[in-house]
Amino acid sequence: MDRGSNKHSARVDDEMAHEVRGIVQGVTGGRVEESREAEPSGDDQPEVSGILEEDEERDITRFGRYIGLSALPGDRVKLRQSAETLLAPDDVLADIDSLPADQEYATVVEIWQALGR
Repeated sequence: MDRGSNKHSARVDDEMAHEVRGIVQGVTGGRVEESREAEPSGDDQPEVSGILEEDEERDITRFGRYIGLSALPGDRVKLRQSAETLLAPDDVLADIDSLPADQEYATVVEIWQALGR
């Protein structure tokens, strides 16, 4: 197939594609130039949370499946209704019931932290 442009040879095209592969595919450390490196967080930036353990990651993912996006932000009653609609198991419903009644949660992570996990 003729591209209509013969500025580079196939070898040069391959080299150029290899140079930007890290940027295009998001490969860590694949950036060619130092100016393209991601800058570290500033002093006024929030701390990045730690990496979850594998079991904990599965637990929060499982829990989050039963919290509908339409329930957020929401309080315990709204979260419970959403979980019941999504046919949450008893342990998830019990966790939601243990939340304080007067607090509103914007994300599943906030709910997870309020549960002490």
